[in-house]
Amino acid sequence: MKASDAIAGLTQLQDAQKVVLNTAPLLGLEKVSILDALGRVLGEDIVAARDNPPWDNSAMDGFAVRWEDIKQDHAIQKPVTLSVIEDVPAGMMPSKAVGPGQAIRIMTGAPIPRGADTVLKVEDTEPTAESVRVFKAEPKGANIRPQGEDVKKGDRIIAKGTRIRPSESGMLAILAKPFVFVHQRPRVAILSTGDELADLDERFSEEKIINSNSYGIAAAVQEAGGIPILLGIARDTPAALKEKIAEGLNADVLVLSGGVSMGDYDFTKAVFRELGAEMNFWKLAIRPGQPLAFGKIQGKLAFGLPGNPVSSMVTFEQLVRPALLKMSGCLSYGRPVVRAIFQEKFSKRGDRRHFLRGILTRDEGVFKVRTTGGQGSGILTSMVKANCLIDVPVDVERINPGDDVVVQLLSGEAWPAKTEHGHSGGHQLSCC
Repeated sequence: MKASDAIAGLTQLQDAQKVVLNTAPLLGLEKVSILDALGRVLGEDIVAARDNPPWDNSAMDGFAVRWEDIKQDHAIQKPVTLSVIEDVPAGMMPSKAVGPGQAIRIMTGAPIPRGADTVLKVEDTEPTAESVRVFKAEPKGANIRPQGEDVKKGDRIIAKGTRIRPSESGMLAILAKPFVFVHQRPRVAILSTGDELADLDERFSEEKIINSNSYGIAAAVQEAGGIPILLGIARDTPAALKEKIAEGLNADVLVLSGGVSMGDYDFTKAVFRELGAEMNFWKLAIRPGQPLAFGKIQGKLAFGLPGNPVSSMVTFEQLVRPALLKMSGCLSYGRPVVRAIFQEKFSKRGDRRHFLRGILTRDEGVFKVRTTGGQGSGILTSMVKANCLIDVPVDVERINPGDDVVVQLLSGEAWPAKTEHGHSGGHQLSCC
């Protein structure tokens, strides 16, 4: 930490992130159905109890034959005719074995009958009810999915710490795992402060400001895998704030927005101390989001975020979201990061790390980024327009067009660049 920061009481973001992650606990496990496991983090290794496929099966609709009967030197002069002795649809086991000069009609997914070692595609044959003429030789073993090709009994198929996606859900079904242990979801109590605020279900006058922070934060909590608990609005008195915070301590995490600055009605610091808070920091060397508190109150994580909507969302991204991911059992906590070519001019003082709201595009394989326009901490449309945050380091005072910058993705896509005709292309960023 710089001496100037120490005097001002500022904490560098990377130091704050280490403190938060070291403080955030890993939550326990619970058993849920695979339909409820999507997005959750596995708390156990998933080991295969049997092979998949459980037997050799056909990869095509066609005929199961002996390769010896259809190999090229047999079929090169004239078609080979084989007797069809059985039909085996998917879901049925063959009752007969394939002998010399014989074939069994077989559907995709059906088990390979004894004696057969190759499957012919139906389009390469001329079938009748009792026989099949073969016009094209296939390599030995063609169109057969071998037993255990996908999964072998005893193998670890999904590792503990994996976040469940639709593909894992399907694999759990294949492995006959209707229930799995996952890490619990953190319960997050969300509180906004200020007499100037009105909630969505209140009658309010033109002097009031709509309480948007609670709902933006609640959505961010859900997106990070947590369970939001809305506490409403705490009015600007120490007693009202203390009562609401005490309610929030029933959750795993308390997230408060507003009241952490130095105004006459910012009582958060005093109330936190009265409740026995052990605070780690009160200010960050970032913009937006300098006034930010973090610590523990009665063993629960407590975040005091700035009241301005953009500041609240940006600081949630940098500190609260990683904490929730760790508590949920995730093994990585950051957003995907790419490098892009900056398209504008930007300058700042060299004492704060800035997070500019940006629009990332990909043009002929090159990532480019520009700001969303006005970057004021009260301009929520800057977040609505953004698909990324442009991370400008503390000591960088100027960025020019063409400079290389680091970009944190807020989604898995880079918006397509517009063509010269004004239409959007189809480029997307492949990312988790």
